[in-house]
Formats: sequence, C-alpha cells, structure tokens
Amino acid sequence: MIEAGTARMTNAVDTLNPQAEARLVEFTKSELFTKTFREGMDMVEETAAYLDGPGRDAAKGLSKADALIYASNSMKLTTRLMQVASWLLVQRALKEGEMTTEEARMDKYRIVAEKKPENGLSFSELAKAADALPSTLLELIARSEQLYERISRLDRSLYGSIAAQSGNTVADQISRLQAEFNK
Repeated sequence: MIEAGTARMTNAVDTLNPQAEARLVEFTKSELFTKTFREGMDMVEETAAYLDGPGRDAAKGLSKADALIYASNSMKLTTRLMQVASWLLVQRALKEGEMTTEEARMDKYRIVAEKKPENGLSFSELAKAADALPSTLLELIARSEQLYERISRLDRSLYGSIAAQSGNTVADQISRLQAEFNK
C-alpha cells in the first residue's frame, strides 16, 4: 500500500509539467509570497500573544458554556494558523533551496479546504450564540478563516495540476495492470 502511494507520487513528479514547476518557484520569489508570508506569521504571533495574555484573562470571566466555546474555538484557531504557518514555511524552504520541488509537492504538505461540520456554528452564528466571547477572539477567528481560505486557494492553484496527474498517468495505469497480472 505504501509502495503504491510512493510510486504514484514518483510518477506524478516524473510527469509534472515544467511550466507548473517554474510557476511554483516563481511564486515563492514573488512579492505576493513575501506579503502573504509576513501576514501569516504576524497573525500567528498576534494570536499567540492574545491567547497567552489578554485572551486568557478574558476567558476567566466567561460562563462555563462560553468558556467551553472559547476553548474550542481558540484550539481551532490555533490549529488553522499552524497549518497556514507550516505551508508558508514549506514554500519559504523551497524558495531558499532548503527543499526541492519534489519534496514541496508531497501530499503531506497540501492544504485542504476546511470542512464545516453540519452541526457546527458559522462565524455569524458563533457571534450570535456566544456574544459574551471577546471581540478580539471573534476578529482573529474571522481573519484566520479568510487567510486559510486564501492559502488553500493558492495551494490548489499551485499544486492542483499535480493532484490531477496523481493516479491518472500512463505509468500508473501500467503499474496497475502489471499488479493485476502478477497476482
């Protein structure tokens, strides 16, 4: 199973369009990347400072129900921002030659669109249901969702052609046929 996944990734890398690879490298050297990187890292720092300081103090004064909502959403916020930071650091490593394009293209570094739970609260519903939550937390949640969506779109734009190739190359088809005949 692992070998098949490795072979599939290798085949996807082997067949990657040179223009897509050049576009990826060009993006990491762009002003857009520099601004996005700084924005993402600044937001991580801002959120950490808030949650460790004023946010912690504000949470102490919440009711048990609101404190639970606060804790749950601050964990989601932190997780979302760590995924963004990880993605941005991979792109920077690519830019600085610390990582190859083959490594940067691996599935484990992809950002996927967040799935909203069917019974989960949207931001506007959260704001209505937990009006006692600190406005700074609500603002950080909204900004992090926007940033995550933007990074997710960049990831799909830059790496989407790779995913489309994965599992659908001629080499993959031949490998599958050989595996079937060798059973």
